[in-house]
Amino acid sequence: MWNHPIVRREFLGTLRRRRAAAVIIATALVLSSLVLLGWPSDAQVDLSGAPARKVFRLLGYGLLGALLLLTPAFPATSIVREKQRGTLVLLLNSLLTPCSIYVGKLAGSLGFVLLLLLTSVPAAAACQAMGGVSLSGDLLPLYAVLALAAVQYTAGALLVSTYVHSSDAALRYAYGGVLLLAVVTLGPHYFFQGTGGWKAVGAEHLRCLSPIPAVMQLMGHSGVGAKGLAADEHVISRCVWYGLAATGLFAGLTLARLNHSLFDRAHSQGLITDERSWLVRAIRRLFFVVDPQRRKLTIAPLVNPVMVKEFRCRRFGRMHWMLRVAALSTLASLGLTYVASLGTLDWGPETIGGLMVLLQGALILLLAPALTAGLISSEIESGGWQLLQMTPLSAPKILLGKLASVVWPILLILISTLPGYVVMVYIEPAMWLQIRQVLICLTLTAVFSITLSLACSSLLSRTATATATAYGALAAVCGGPLLVWLLRDAPFGHGTVTWALTINPIAAALAVIRTPGFAPYPLIPNSWWCASFASAVFLAIVLLQTHRLTRPQ
Repeated sequence: MWNHPIVRREFLGTLRRRRAAAVIIATALVLSSLVLLGWPSDAQVDLSGAPARKVFRLLGYGLLGALLLLTPAFPATSIVREKQRGTLVLLLNSLLTPCSIYVGKLAGSLGFVLLLLLTSVPAAAACQAMGGVSLSGDLLPLYAVLALAAVQYTAGALLVSTYVHSSDAALRYAYGGVLLLAVVTLGPHYFFQGTGGWKAVGAEHLRCLSPIPAVMQLMGHSGVGAKGLAADEHVISRCVWYGLAATGLFAGLTLARLNHSLFDRAHSQGLITDERSWLVRAIRRLFFVVDPQRRKLTIAPLVNPVMVKEFRCRRFGRMHWMLRVAALSTLASLGLTYVASLGTLDWGPETIGGLMVLLQGALILLLAPALTAGLISSEIESGGWQLLQMTPLSAPKILLGKLASVVWPILLILISTLPGYVVMVYIEPAMWLQIRQVLICLTLTAVFSITLSLACSSLLSRTATATATAYGALAAVCGGPLLVWLLRDAPFGHGTVTWALTINPIAAALAVIRTPGFAPYPLIPNSWWCASFASAVFLAIVLLQTHRLTRPQ
């Protein structure tokens, strides 16, 4: 297998990159630090095995987070990068079969992920040496579930890579797919567990598409979020079977597309909406709200032309899709409030508010890097920055236009759930102060995400690298504290959890709304100061980099 030419090329090519070496070293340091945090200070082993279980949980959740964060990065750009360089057609015309090409791509991408898993073996051996953690009952099942998840998400990222036409789009859709399969699939089970009927059964099976329930059961946390109900003992086996089925489906679809038809792109005839009948124009106006094929008006004198250029030229984040996302978000928030007001589910206002905060936070974290990470890096990569410099536009006007093209869609997402909050205040007027503080937290989350992504875009010259870095940084800031919170009181104390959650503005919103599990932690106003300071630092970096880029070469 390792003598396969594509495997050697993919695997060795990945290892030669500086960021790959940095990822391996950083992962090894983080995992070693997690083990050291739970290592007994008196050099004595507890016969009960409780300290070892704590260290094992730190290691297991740390590996899972690293896997979900790093696995899609390299395979998502594997095939689309070959297509952009013109080497994919050479591969398809070679003696290698499509199956051999796919196996080489899959094995080459998996080699890097498996290398990351190997960096955790010393930490796993330390857990076993402490006692209380068995090799066959704990460590091997954990590594088997993680390896299967790596294969599944690698196969999914390769499938995404066959559909898109740019590396940054591949990263956006790959990370969106990981969010959908690993996190969103857990939501219906939280809603319908214990209600009975086909909805509860379907939600139970749907959550097994994610490796998180299997890992939580191995860690002994299967009761978290179960609302006092008994956990299903078949979760691990279902996760394995569904993971194998999803991997087979992704592989089959990728093999079906891995041929010369990848280069066939149907081009529209370009019929403008203004040239159609009045009935068609009325229907499209109702369906699209902002019709993408409608003839645009000229740019007004007081409108920033860079903002208009961003709205009209980018493929992702077009306004008609943003309006649809906002409409779905509004319906979801109103639906949650309506169901809770009927009393069909035993949810308090804290739970409903927490769900709406998570909905808005997930949309912000998913859309902000996708819209912002390519604002400057894509111009540098394509040579458009030099064209902007030759225009009479000043550097502040260029930067403000690019920022405005991101601020308006994100602001639309923030406003979309306001009707749900209004209904909550109408039902419970005393929650007005909490809702106001939650909106401040979410606004700071949006500002922090935008400035961080824009800083990555100004520092890195490639859009794919800037997008992956922005997603990774946001996942570390917003996901890392939740790992500490999940292990509260074992081994992290109240002060440590409070300090960790302070850097996460979404956790501050959950604490303000008094979501179960977050209410005991006072995060306001320290979290606001932390997010504001970080945003100011990132904005200063952007201004310095923009000044450097706009100087005469």
